Amino acid sequence: MRDEEQGNLVTGVGVIDRAVAILDTVERAPMGATELARHLGLSVPTAQRLAASMVKHGLLRRDRQGRYHVGRRFTSSGLITVSGPVLDDLRARTGETAAIWVRRGDHRLCVASAESEAELRASLPVGSRLPLAARGSAARVLEAGDPPDPARPERRWLESVSERMLGLSSVSTPVRFNDEVVAALCLSAPLSRVGPEGPGHQYGDLVVAAAERIEKLILSG
Repeated sequence: MRDEEQGNLVTGVGVIDRAVAILDTVERAPMGATELARHLGLSVPTAQRLAASMVKHGLLRRDRQGRYHVGRRFTSSGLITVSGPVLDDLRARTGETAAIWVRRGDHRLCVASAESEAELRASLPVGSRLPLAARGSAARVLEAGDPPDPARPERRWLESVSERMLGLSSVSTPVRFNDEVVAALCLSAPLSRVGPEGPGHQYGDLVVAAAERIEKLILSG
């Protein structure tokens, strides 16, 4: 059945119905919690509580004006689709493993990967889930946002050297959609194949260029 006033589907499962009603509403027009409450006939504390929880799960995002928008979770399928060829190309250019990581609460999840064909390689398959606290450049990018290094805002990448695992290095950059960081693009390599100036110097520009290609493809899709 549908809520006659709002046109929202009602299933009888209250919390889910309200969450979907919020998504339907902000998809049409971003708005703050007070306006959401008025529009949906909720109390302001209820609207605030639901919206805050949905932000934590990536179902909504909140802009600087306090308005809610559809969140990064809804870009995941498009992100996976468009990133495959870009990751393949990045692997071909570098010989190393390229992957897309998204944030899931206090963890990061690998949703796309192109593994190096070298016998000695960094290997974390799609579906791998790591605590953000385990660190690594992708984890730090997902936590920091954009720019990833506020001390050097002109540089769009972060690197790690033996940070999460001894002998492994990586360089990561944000992937953005609608001014929000929705993923981290990470290139990982054994230290034995990285020059003395580090993975950022060696691969940073290529990784940033690949992320920009993915951003354009998401927008055009």
